[in-house]
Amino acid sequence: MFERLDMAQRTLNAPVACSGVGLHSGKSVRMRLLPGELNSGIVFVRADLAQHQAVIPALWDRVTDTTLCTVLDNAKGASVATVEHLMAALRGCGVDNAVIELDGPEVPAMDGSADPFVRLIDGIGTVAQPGSRRAIRVLRPISVGDETRGASLSPALGSSYSMELDFPGQSMARQEGTVRLDAEAFREEVARARTFGFLAEVDELRRRGFALGGTLDNAIVMDGRRVMNDGGLRYEDELVRHKLLDAIGDLYLAGMPIIGHFHGWRSGHAVNNALLRALFEDDTAWVFDTPLAPADWMAGYRSGLQAGGHLRFA
Repeated sequence: MFERLDMAQRTLNAPVACSGVGLHSGKSVRMRLLPGELNSGIVFVRADLAQHQAVIPALWDRVTDTTLCTVLDNAKGASVATVEHLMAALRGCGVDNAVIELDGPEVPAMDGSADPFVRLIDGIGTVAQPGSRRAIRVLRPISVGDETRGASLSPALGSSYSMELDFPGQSMARQEGTVRLDAEAFREEVARARTFGFLAEVDELRRRGFALGGTLDNAIVMDGRRVMNDGGLRYEDELVRHKLLDAIGDLYLAGMPIIGHFHGWRSGHAVNNALLRALFEDDTAWVFDTPLAPADWMAGYRSGLQAGGHLRFA
């Protein structure tokens, strides 16, 4: 298997903070990544709102908008936007439980990739918790969309992602990419891929209230086939790699890792979320994969120790 499911759950070793501007809102935001309790998953907290309305679980059924980014909401009217790059970093770094505290409505764009978040997490490290990691194992194929745009999940021994990308109306070559998801592959092949857009669409996006914080420092801007950013692309096929990054982040809204193969064709946030909804609507298509009985959590903890962690009580 590409991923050992008998490892302990992991959380952040210590709090860490960053600040930046929201890609779409253009608003400055300070964000803190905090250790999370065992089995709590990833939870966003709006520090600028009253406590009773501030908590937003990072789950697929809390997605309320997928226009150019993934937006989470709660029943109290609080929301947080553009969560996908951070969610991908948490998945790629093997973080099961964390609290993400923000004083604004959108995760900071940083450089438009997951790499700054990976560096933050690597800087403080992660710690094993006294409970075994859980996952969703895909049992049979599920797909959404049509021949022009869609995505599928199918059974596989590990977690892997593939994507086909083309650009109708743009003079861009078709791109394809595949990644087997482990920490090393995520860091080397996906994490540094930046979000992108087309110069001809910028004015219209801003008229609609999007990309208000977008600059050449946090997004790739294409003018036809010409890359407008100094230094060009980080990967020759950076655009499809970023779409893989988006899919990894969007699918981590399952609440735990998915063991299976994701394949997308021109898929975006809406398709990715529709795929999760289709998966969870079919009880025959998936199963919780918990290799250790609850009473035997110490074995999961010990395997976490072997991975370099230490015991931490809240």
